[in-house]
Amino acid sequence: MSDLFLGLISGTSADGIDAALVRFDDGHAHLVFGRTYPWNPALRARLVELGQQTAKLTLDDIGELDVRIARAFADAASQAMADSGTDARDVAAIGSHGQTLRHRPHGTHPFTLQLGDPSTIAEQTGVRVIADFRKRDVAAGGHGAPLLPGLHAALLHSNAEDRAVLNLGGIANLTLLPAHGEVRGFDTGPANGLMDAWCLRHRGEAFDRDGAFAREGKVDDALLSRLLDDPWFAAPPPKSTGRDQFHLPWVASKFTGRESPADVQATLLALSVRTIVDALRATQPDTQRLIACGGGVHNAALMSALAGALPDCIVESTAAHGLDPDFVEAMGFAWLARQTLLGLPGNVPSVTGADGFRVLGGVYPA
Repeated sequence: MSDLFLGLISGTSADGIDAALVRFDDGHAHLVFGRTYPWNPALRARLVELGQQTAKLTLDDIGELDVRIARAFADAASQAMADSGTDARDVAAIGSHGQTLRHRPHGTHPFTLQLGDPSTIAEQTGVRVIADFRKRDVAAGGHGAPLLPGLHAALLHSNAEDRAVLNLGGIANLTLLPAHGEVRGFDTGPANGLMDAWCLRHRGEAFDRDGAFAREGKVDDALLSRLLDDPWFAAPPPKSTGRDQFHLPWVASKFTGRESPADVQATLLALSVRTIVDALRATQPDTQRLIACGGGVHNAALMSALAGALPDCIVESTAAHGLDPDFVEAMGFAWLARQTLLGLPGNVPSVTGADGFRVLGGVYPA
């Protein structure tokens, strides 16, 4: 089996399809090539609309979206191979996360649904595809998320200090890496997703560059308090969430009608920081180093606020450890694909709450 894998993911922000070609060597993961490919604007608008729960879908809509998303993922994979000069025959497999439509790990019939038909991706690229990673963990009683703590532990653990890895995507999640002890991880709530959606609505821009919009406003403490009252934040780990839970109608339900757009943006940034910091202090209060990845790393206001709220902790990017923060997640799905083909578990039960270790994903031959 080749040691070269291609990971694909478009997170809850749906801001692009991240493609990462990863070579595995003696337990190490090396990013060979990484690039983000844009969504078709109309398709992205549809995905954002669905994530904000402002549209309804028929069965025909779901089936068509499944194929449209898969074709976009396949185009990104093919372009990544072309741009990096990689022959498809040299890629062992594509690990495709898909686009989450709904994530409901609770209730009588728990489920998680990611669209992006893997058969279409395999047919279009000529490369074997591993997909549907989250479903087996949910079937085993887990949350199906987060799935990357195994990779974080392999690449960023230290015996010298307690560390945590923070993924700042649409949703924020923490991986706790104590110097000695069990790996844990969980979602903490919104990271960029609400800020991106609010910025798009009021500025027509997909994200708040450097937090400039948030810096124009001031935190509305009363609004922040109402947002923090959501019972989800007080729930103990394991837990996971998504844009289908934290969306703009949820934010608007907390308004009094007198909020300014800039103050709301500042408050949404404060919400992300507060929930991340509260979760870290509650679960690993002696964390000495917080290592961040994901698009939020580029939001200077967000990173500065995190550092200010954690004065006794080093807050830095994964770049300080040789990992491009924009492609850690995509690398993770390359790693998960490799785990599947090797017959090794991809989940961490202490993170997801599953009944045990499981080999994740289905294999779709080229």
